[in-house]
Amino acid sequence: MIKYIFKRLLQLIPILIGITFLSFAMMRLAGGDAVTYMYENAGSAVSQEVIDETRKEYGLDQPFLIQYAKWFAGMATGDMGKSYVSKRDVYETFVEKLPATIMLTVSSVLLTMLIAIPLGIFSAVKHNKWSDYLIRFLSFIGNSMPNFFAALVLMYFFSIRLGWFPVITTDNIALSLVLPTLTLAISMASKYTRQVRTTILEELNKDYVVGAKARGVRGSVIIWKNVMKSSMLTIITLLALSIGSLLGGTTIVETIFMWDGVGKMAVDAITMRDYPIIQAYVAWMAIIYVVVNLITDIIYHYLDPRVRLGGDRA
Repeated sequence: MIKYIFKRLLQLIPILIGITFLSFAMMRLAGGDAVTYMYENAGSAVSQEVIDETRKEYGLDQPFLIQYAKWFAGMATGDMGKSYVSKRDVYETFVEKLPATIMLTVSSVLLTMLIAIPLGIFSAVKHNKWSDYLIRFLSFIGNSMPNFFAALVLMYFFSIRLGWFPVITTDNIALSLVLPTLTLAISMASKYTRQVRTTILEELNKDYVVGAKARGVRGSVIIWKNVMKSSMLTIITLLALSIGSLLGGTTIVETIFMWDGVGKMAVDAITMRDYPIIQAYVAWMAIIYVVVNLITDIIYHYLDPRVRLGGDRA
């Protein structure tokens, strides 16, 4: 197991090089200049000599490959440079924004599971009954609704009409967290309810369930002690996908509600061409997906004895 984990972590190196190199190149090919934009955004009229001197200070006058090599070497040693806009250390800025994203991730995943798992099980048990059709219809609507639209609807009813929650993030974190969490949970719970339903239905049609029913085992016992255990791999896969995506920052939701997480930070950095911040965000996304997938594989190994690292079977 330790050898496998070490091997997977080593695979992160070429992934990081490939992803960060491409993003580095795309930012340079996008047009415009970070230094020129910085001065224009500040409303400062400066000479070309000052712009050239600033570009030299940031190393932007050097060839592309040298810029990338220096940045990657710095990242490997924990130095991600300084923001072009705030002049603050990139690592400190990133760490400052991360807790807000983690908080939103945890709350939305918990709410999603609290909604999706019971509804998915209930829908499967009530297969082709009116309650099943109703849950499937509502989940279809929720899954079809873009996050920005759901956010605006929730904002209109609960903030503007009822006044229960703030429109944007305030000092009251508990109240400010509710609407972003609901926005993310609507989409995820709608999608996962249908997938949990499908998984439970497949398990309910298997021989071991039929045999348990024939022996007089109660339906609730079969569901929670047998069917759910067999369905955990699917649920864990869904969780891994959601956590990886959410930890990367939900840019639309964070921007709409002014939630000060890494997603909003990335949007602001892209708008202002703050290259060091953008590169830190790209590196974070690559790392988090590799780590989350690795943790998921390890959990698979312990949950299902049939799953063996390297494809071996018990």
